[in-house]
Amino acid sequence: MEEQPNNPLHGVKLAEILQFLVAMYGWEELGVRININCFKSNPSINSSLKFLRKTQWARDKVENLYLRSIK
Repeated sequence: MEEQPNNPLHGVKLAEILQFLVAMYGWEELGVRININCFKSNPSINSSLKFLRKTQWARDKVENLYLRSIK
């Protein structure tokens, strides 16, 4: 595995990102910050992960919010 020193997401799993964001903001606020149904309608970690793994634009938004939140 190659080192990626300039990639702050290297080694961070999508599940960890989502758990961090839910703990920090909660589902309701997360749905306001990122307007996607999996955060608004009966949200769960598993259903959100399934959607985010298939939908790159939504995953990009989640990763960007995570990067802004850890600074």
